[in-house]
Amino acid sequence: MKNVHIIVFAAVLLAIAFPLSQAHSRICVKGSECTGELCCNKTISEIFTVDHFEAFFPQRNNPLAHAQGFWDYHSFITAASLFEPLGFGTMGGDQIQKEEVSAFFAHVAHETTCGWSMALKGPYAWGLCYKEELSPDKLYCEPSYEYPCSPGISYHGRGALPVYWNYNYGEVGVALKYDGLHHPEYLSQNATLAFEAAIWRWMTPMKKNQASCHDVMVGKWVPTKNDTYAYRTPGFGMTINILNGFVECGHGDDTRMIDRISHFLTFLDIIGVGRDNAGSNLSCGLQGVLNSPFASS
Repeated sequence: MKNVHIIVFAAVLLAIAFPLSQAHSRICVKGSECTGELCCNKTISEIFTVDHFEAFFPQRNNPLAHAQGFWDYHSFITAASLFEPLGFGTMGGDQIQKEEVSAFFAHVAHETTCGWSMALKGPYAWGLCYKEELSPDKLYCEPSYEYPCSPGISYHGRGALPVYWNYNYGEVGVALKYDGLHHPEYLSQNATLAFEAAIWRWMTPMKKNQASCHDVMVGKWVPTKNDTYAYRTPGFGMTINILNGFVECGHGDDTRMIDRISHFLTFLDIIGVGRDNAGSNLSCGLQGVLNSPFASS
């Protein structure tokens, strides 16, 4: 009992020493780890509702959409719940949380859109139109000791952030504990798994000692001297560089890069943050390419 009294007495002293406002701010720093009524960060389902999802992707079930009936809010929330404890969409307070979810879906929408300039409801209403590449012209198989191809299986793009190549399917499969090498088709058959793979890619650096897209959007990434010399700075543009920099970055106003930015700004408006709060460095047009097959970053 004596030990219990000591613990209670210490708790009282702490409460006196740290006013409620300070305790709140201290707990908030922990992001998704915080618990109890003083936790400042909401869950993803609280900051990103089914109405937001429908407004982001209003044409995904249009008869013209190739993945009609496949993508849904519940599948995303189920997938996201696995990564919320790691900070996905749960760090930094409402605005940063909404910015990260909007940035993630901007890339998803760009990769899966079938919109065009004169499309119904505009060019940015057609994300999640696809769930896989149609009529691939090759198997996307490359010799790999760790992740060898299965004979006759095509490793073409599938999912919300499409996965290509046998070694990428192998890596995703190991991370999510399913047989990606022998069953790459699972990403086009199960929407929850497809979202899980996309969020895993978002949360995971492409290479050791590099930032993930998540790190960039929540402010955890600090550029190195080499990054600074290459004009790689925090902002949405850096997430483009991470995901597809070799194709879209470092050569001015690439139309694909602009499409990603436009989706991001549109989604910020929908979710209530507003494009005026999108931050700086939205473009990667002047950035040095992060991962080039011809040179080290």
